[in-house]
Amino acid sequence: MDLRAQHRPALFSVEVRTSQWDNMVFWYRNILGLRVLVRVVDDGYALFEAGDTRVAILSRENAGEASGRWSLGFEVTDLEATYIRLREADGNIAEPKTHPEGFRELVTNDPDGNVLRLFAWPTV
Repeated sequence: MDLRAQHRPALFSVEVRTSQWDNMVFWYRNILGLRVLVRVVDDGYALFEAGDTRVAILSRENAGEASGRWSLGFEVTDLEATYIRLREADGNIAEPKTHPEGFRELVTNDPDGNVLRLFAWPTV
């Protein structure tokens, strides 16, 4: 019996470190629309539900610069509504585009400058 097949790791969360924790928590909750699961202000920790996984925002004094080496991709059910919320929060945002494969995508940045790719599948 191969125990590795029975005990495969599951991604629990993606952690984003930031020196502007309050702004990031507000943005991920109110602008992007993620649901807060845990918020511990004294520790500078917030955990958000993101489908079957989670995104954690951690307060760090020296968080460093945003990296172009990675991005967060979110599937959304209503890309137009998400676009409108983002545009109202920051007027400098490009409209979603439709790919030849049929899905629509919007690329934006969170308050720290991290790249987010938001997409929606075509509706039937």
